[in-house]
Amino acid sequence: MSSPQIPATSEPLRLHVPEPSARPGEATDFSYLKLSPAGAVDKPPVDVSASQTAPLTGQLIRVLDDNGDAVGPWAADIDDAVLLRAMHAMLKTRAYDARMLIAQRQKKTSFYIQCLGEEAIAVGQTLALRDDDMQFPTYRQQGILVTKEVPMVDMMCQVLSNAADPLKGRQLPIMYSYKDYGFFSISGNLTTQYIQAVGWAMASAIKGDTRIATAWVGDGATAEGDFHAALTFAHVYRAPVVLNVVNNQWAISTFQAIAGGENTTFAARGVGYGIPSLRVDGNDLLAVYAASRWAAERARSNLGPTLIEWVTYRAGPHSTSDDPSKYRPADDAQQFPLGDPIDRLKQHLIKRGLWSEQQHDELRTELDAEILRALKEAETHGLLGSDNRPGAALMFEDVYKDMPEHLRRQRQQLGV
Repeated sequence: MSSPQIPATSEPLRLHVPEPSARPGEATDFSYLKLSPAGAVDKPPVDVSASQTAPLTGQLIRVLDDNGDAVGPWAADIDDAVLLRAMHAMLKTRAYDARMLIAQRQKKTSFYIQCLGEEAIAVGQTLALRDDDMQFPTYRQQGILVTKEVPMVDMMCQVLSNAADPLKGRQLPIMYSYKDYGFFSISGNLTTQYIQAVGWAMASAIKGDTRIATAWVGDGATAEGDFHAALTFAHVYRAPVVLNVVNNQWAISTFQAIAGGENTTFAARGVGYGIPSLRVDGNDLLAVYAASRWAAERARSNLGPTLIEWVTYRAGPHSTSDDPSKYRPADDAQQFPLGDPIDRLKQHLIKRGLWSEQQHDELRTELDAEILRALKEAETHGLLGSDNRPGAALMFEDVYKDMPEHLRRQRQQLGV
């Protein structure tokens, strides 16, 4: 039998490398986001199947419209106290970030990561959970700790790696760990928290507990193998877990399309694994709260996991080691069509008669002063490079229950 003839005019093969719609000096075309009008997306029952949520993964759940009104089926009644607590936590998170960024520029610490523009996601979901649920965060969810009212001085001492650092200088700054507050140790290795959260949730179910887990990754981390392994286990065993993907459009310097977000959504990946999935406006505190409550109810009702893609924008640099002006337009955060989460909640609270511009300005001033006082207190325990920091002897402790002989010898050789 003769082989089929290959046309002589065949073009050479080539790879497709996704590119953002704009680079520095250009204007970003944000039409790729595929936004939905506020209130336009249906709210399914909590016992929905994955396939029934497939249409939702191409739409965007929004509650707050351009006038600051809450509209549509996801506009659940929220206690005034919860909304005011959300505003306080979001403003405090932003003020904390700003002060610690200055501290890093003053060389008081080596490193810092902001969550500028993403405050509503961590704050809104934390308010929708129970205090004893366990969250498995990345390095951009400090809003969880602020919402849970973790002492600010403790957080600052960890960032400063000083003598009062609760982690004894063993973690990179901003990689907090607070078991008593349901905040699992942050890992510098991408996506480890996904498999850890699913395993923890499975253990909770095995024990007959009532606590659920939440896991957090950014859009870039969805390309890691742990992401896919976690989704498989979560689906197969119906783990009581909420799987969050914070799509802030950029990893360290690569656009979200490089991780697979071009011509599809990250929410769609959940459906492919058999997990009901939502795509939500991450700059809309009311939408964040409503979607998180819905997903938590599913998990607590033994209906299994939910994957939520939060559409937001990283307004600041990836970290203090990053210069975003090298790879994206400088005004992208101002042009982002979903606006600023704090401004949007402020508009809504004012319309409801719960807030005013004066109250807003007064709270910002009050929080700035509170955080500055906390930093001054934290600095009394030492700064980067000072003598008042965890000593070398501490690296031998908390490794083994009973220190083995070879470590004893090494400690003696060090003279401690």
